[in-house]
Amino acid sequence: MDSILNAAALALATGDVLGALNRVALRDDPAALALRGIAMAQLGDLARARELLKQAARGFGRQESVARARCILAEAEIALVSRDLAWPERWLEGAREVLASRGDRANAAHAGIIEARRHLLLGHLDRADERLATFAPETLPPALLAAYWLVHAGTNIRRLQIASARQALQQAGAAARRSGIAGLMAEVEAASLPLDSPAALLRRHGVETAVSLDEVEALLASDTLVADATRNALRQGGETISLATRPVLFALLRTLAEAWPGDASRETLLKRAFHARHADESHRARLRVEMTRLRQLIAPLADISATPAGFRLVPKRGEAAVLVFPLEDQSAAVMALLADGELWSSSALALVLDTSARTVQRALQALQQAGKVDSIGRGRAQRWTMLTLPGFPTTLLLPGAG
Repeated sequence: MDSILNAAALALATGDVLGALNRVALRDDPAALALRGIAMAQLGDLARARELLKQAARGFGRQESVARARCILAEAEIALVSRDLAWPERWLEGAREVLASRGDRANAAHAGIIEARRHLLLGHLDRADERLATFAPETLPPALLAAYWLVHAGTNIRRLQIASARQALQQAGAAARRSGIAGLMAEVEAASLPLDSPAALLRRHGVETAVSLDEVEALLASDTLVADATRNALRQGGETISLATRPVLFALLRTLAEAWPGDASRETLLKRAFHARHADESHRARLRVEMTRLRQLIAPLADISATPAGFRLVPKRGEAAVLVFPLEDQSAAVMALLADGELWSSSALALVLDTSARTVQRALQALQQAGKVDSIGRGRAQRWTMLTLPGFPTTLLLPGAG
């Protein structure tokens, strides 16, 4: 690499994007194109950045495998930032292997961290942990070390291990300050904000209160029997009974928990679980069957008793409560993802949320009518962004937490 390219690369590494561009703006050799592409990506012109990186990769010959791998690495990072989750992951894996085999440890580590970030975004927490486990943190330069700890914090928050998340964010902040990169320091600060903000709503004894992530973690570890509407599960003292694939049963459970310590009438249960406006004997028979199934499923933690008016939830210990988010249904999860400030396609949202594109589109249309989100572009180029802050942190809403 000649002195001008070396100076441009050093400028990029320290966050001086305009300084790097000034050095290579008039050059069209592959190495200069690659640096221009990275610089344009940092300035936010992702489409132009991708074009420059593709030109650079084509310009490098087959013998220049390391240079080509670096271009692929930069493309992968742009794909992650632009939420192009269909970008082939195997290309990044191949680039990482080439970089590692040719001794470019820093960029190989960078590729691994991008893989871990992608797994975190998709809710593949175990795979993110596996990728992070391949690193020796003490060998990473400050910028990569900050990214390493940010991914750790993300997996801990998704698992509601808030004390560990705080420690990871402290480590990330220290590394970011050592790097001297303002954007990285801002990213760490933004990731820390949700820890001290309201995260969900707790309904207990007919009273609704906002709770923080620390309070949610303590609640789920306590003797309180929690109908967790954020995961469609019954949780108590670290034990979890999932009803994620049983929406009717969870609707019954939630109705009973909201009525506790009283009972829920049969009419209310039929309306909430079956959306029955006018209940007949067939509805009542189905209610008895589903209530029996629910009783058997939650038996380790609670019982259900019949009353003259309906049914009552009977915890085996402690009291009952319901944990919910201020936005119900798919809108909450969509808002959670859009709150990261990036532009999302409906297909990428559907992939992360593991639901149909049509379901996501309905949620986006409802949010747009409410003035909370807006779209940019049309057709396959259409992207969605948030117009207003949700008022609640997003981390607990994302998939893979539990």
